[in-house]
Amino acid sequence: MRLSPLRIESLRPIAISWIAVSAVAYIAYLWSQTRAGLSDGSGGPFGDDFINYWSGAFLAWHQRAGDVYDWNAFHVFQDNLTGASLDFFHYSYPPVLLLLTAPLALIPYVPALACWLAASSYAFYRALSLAMPGGSVALFAFATPALFLNTLGGQNGAWTAALFGGGLCLLERRPVVAGIFFGLLSYKPQLGLLLPFALLAGRHWRALFAAAATVLVLVGLNFAVFGPDVWTSYMRNVSFLRATILEDGTGVWHRMVSMFVLVRQLTGDVWLAYGVQIASALIAGVLVVRAWWNDAPAPVRNSLLILGTCLSTPYLQDYDLLMLAFVVAWIVALCPRDPMDWQLPAPVAIACGLLLVAPLVAGPFGILTGYALGPLLLLPAFVLLLRGLPAGRSWDRLTPTPVRA
Repeated sequence: MRLSPLRIESLRPIAISWIAVSAVAYIAYLWSQTRAGLSDGSGGPFGDDFINYWSGAFLAWHQRAGDVYDWNAFHVFQDNLTGASLDFFHYSYPPVLLLLTAPLALIPYVPALACWLAASSYAFYRALSLAMPGGSVALFAFATPALFLNTLGGQNGAWTAALFGGGLCLLERRPVVAGIFFGLLSYKPQLGLLLPFALLAGRHWRALFAAAATVLVLVGLNFAVFGPDVWTSYMRNVSFLRATILEDGTGVWHRMVSMFVLVRQLTGDVWLAYGVQIASALIAGVLVVRAWWNDAPAPVRNSLLILGTCLSTPYLQDYDLLMLAFVVAWIVALCPRDPMDWQLPAPVAIACGLLLVAPLVAGPFGILTGYALGPLLLLPAFVLLLRGLPAGRSWDRLTPTPVRA
């Protein structure tokens, strides 16, 4: 059966409806988290995981940096903060994030949550506007399902997407700024596995040096302000978290979208899961490096890098997939358009649709079936990009829509 092209304009009512529904759902969710102090009465805090970012910043900048990686001290502080007994939350990020989130220590908890979500969502929107200039960028940004999941969890996915996607958009004309953005991503080292290799293959020396310098400055400042002990505590916790969250995964695997977790659930074998994850990373890495070495069009090589990163890291959660919005924007930009009747070829529309719904359906599907099939939803777009867009056309014949300077 032949699939019909998708008209972009037909998605506008759906996007508007989704934004309205998700806004109401989030307000209701926040209200449910005030049943017992600043909590839902069942161990969940107001703002969900944001409590970790605020607690870490507050403790670190009030001469209590050692408590950030102390499980019991961190838990007691958060219980006192919310006025309720919470589940055990943990600070799983490198100490550089304590520097980057320093402003949170100056703002009370509830308004800090509002500032965190507003600022990160705006940063995501501004970065996405570099990838898809035009009047529809705001609608697309705020209708992206992963943004709702990120907001719901009080998470950092919007910051990550803004730095990663924004850096790639600025790489050609402002390489130093792009490198600084990449360096700031050091708070999530698992998402930087392929980035240095891509920059090397693409001969983007200024961005590479700027990224390295940014990381060195952040680490140096961190040692100067908080001392070396926080790094020792962090490294000790990493080993424990790898065993409990990644390898065991009780209660969190359904939100994971990595090849490691998929194979671990299918076979139960930890070492096989690591083996498949390494193989996936090597294959994705080679294909990404090839695209950057051969100077493929920016939308193609940038999209392959983000998708390849998702297929390379063993630790990836649904809210991290907000950066896939950039991939969708770049893929759409590669498709020829008729100003009077803009349509997407069916294979392209399906691949983009899977990228957008992946964070929304991966978790519920994992709960229902016990299998985290999220990474499989990313493969069609990866294959499509390798073949060229539209299907059957080579990279050198693609004419992406120019990016606004």
